[in-house]
Amino acid sequence: MQLPELARALERAAQALGAGDELEVRLERPKDVGHGDLATNLAMLIAGRLGRVPRELAEELLGALDLPALHIEHAEVAGPGFLNFRISRDYLRDQLREICRADQDYGRSSWGVGHLFNVEFVSANPTGPLHVGHGRGAAVGDAIARLLEFTGHKVQREFYVNDAGAQIDKLIDSVHARYRQLQGHEESIPEGGYHGVYVTELASQLRAEQSNRLDGEWGSPERQLVRRYTLQRMQDEQREDMRAFRVEFDEFRTESSVYESGQIEATLAELQARGLIYQREGAQWLRTTTFGDDKDRVLVKSDGSCTYFLPDIAYHRDKAQRGFEVAIDVWGADHHGYVPRMKAAMDALGLGRDFFEAVIVQLVRVERSGEEVKFSKRAGEFVTLTDLIEEVGTDVTRYFFLERGPQQQMVFDLDLAKERSEKNPVYKVQYAHARLRSVYRRGGIDPTQIELDIDLSPLVQPEALELTKTLLDFPDTVAAAARSREPHRVTAYLDGLANQLNSWYHMGTRNHALRVLGQEEHVTKARLVLARAAEVVVRNGLWLLGIEAPERM
Repeated sequence: MQLPELARALERAAQALGAGDELEVRLERPKDVGHGDLATNLAMLIAGRLGRVPRELAEELLGALDLPALHIEHAEVAGPGFLNFRISRDYLRDQLREICRADQDYGRSSWGVGHLFNVEFVSANPTGPLHVGHGRGAAVGDAIARLLEFTGHKVQREFYVNDAGAQIDKLIDSVHARYRQLQGHEESIPEGGYHGVYVTELASQLRAEQSNRLDGEWGSPERQLVRRYTLQRMQDEQREDMRAFRVEFDEFRTESSVYESGQIEATLAELQARGLIYQREGAQWLRTTTFGDDKDRVLVKSDGSCTYFLPDIAYHRDKAQRGFEVAIDVWGADHHGYVPRMKAAMDALGLGRDFFEAVIVQLVRVERSGEEVKFSKRAGEFVTLTDLIEEVGTDVTRYFFLERGPQQQMVFDLDLAKERSEKNPVYKVQYAHARLRSVYRRGGIDPTQIELDIDLSPLVQPEALELTKTLLDFPDTVAAAARSREPHRVTAYLDGLANQLNSWYHMGTRNHALRVLGQEEHVTKARLVLARAAEVVVRNGLWLLGIEAPERM
């Protein structure tokens, strides 16, 4: 919760005392509500440069403020020089009206307008079903994109299809082996190949649809047919998995298109023109150490083939040429060491180190009854995202993936995920929303028609006022989560809000005098405004996470 007018007034007052122009006035919620609604240590920050006693400076800053005009009903100097402020209750109540009026736009901001971002995530090899690690990356990437859009940015969600390289050849060899087995031949999956049931499914589908073209010898044309068919099937399946997870991509770019478009040659030529390529042992090296990497990197091997690093550089160079100001990649934990060299490469191209950002997502361990669930029958080696969604649902899966910071390893507790109580964090938040909607149903009330221009002075209970202050924290939470690329800030906020809401609701259940319905008309109307504002915030917060806000549970 911020009061921009108060921050600006404090800044002007500090400048009048000679503190200079470069000031950052921070107003924060004290942990102890007895210290007020907002506090700042501004006096202590500027005391050194002014050679003054902080507490005396705090007194002078306070004396320069027109408190009523700044919506402050009380202020005091505390400790060594803290300034504590208590916000006008009338102002707090008036903000509830603004929340209701803003509705689906509450929490939105425009600070990102004019900025075009690319968010690339999942980007799985089309060699098998998506696993739970891909799912966590999808939840994080999509939530980051939603946060950026909510703060005014224009965002493109992108999926990079790794359809080139040895892994694809191994998949085709594996499908071929299963096809031959279906024909009655003795055939084995090649070393390093794929053994999941889905490979047999692909071979069976091929036999049903293309047997007239494939039952003979497999030369180059037949192999290309199988390659196209297999990759398309796997990509279609991955897209369906993402749709079931409420993720839609704006763009699918393939690694093969990077090779075919001439981007690799153009990128290498640009780096050579910048004098950043040198020859050693028959290979071409990029001087990434010039830009902070721990060692230079090979781009073209001595046999003339390029390393995987060069097409990656070319692909990101293409993102810049498409007009993106920032490229955010959501990567798995195994790519952590790859970040410095990619930043160095972007710097080498003149794009600047801030052009590229990486969000690293750690592994997911799925457990049931304290024991790890190790694999899916269909995938053969890992738990698929589809398995998880079918067992616990999209909402729970997304929330659990977003509950912790992406760089924290996580245990996905299936028993907790299926719990239908407030022990389950997503159930608790969704239930808080459903409870608010139930108030409208029981009262026969259309929430969009709730009167707002009424007297809200009946909202006097500390619980109602503290809940109001939490609701006003939402825009700051969204902005901070967008800037830091940390969706878990939103889940933490919703968890705390749900605790307050459920406490407020339970008080009304236990004490008739605190209920929303069944009060004197002016009291019920005031409490309905608070209920509506809370419902708006919970719903908007869940939307940012890609989670439904249910009417009833």
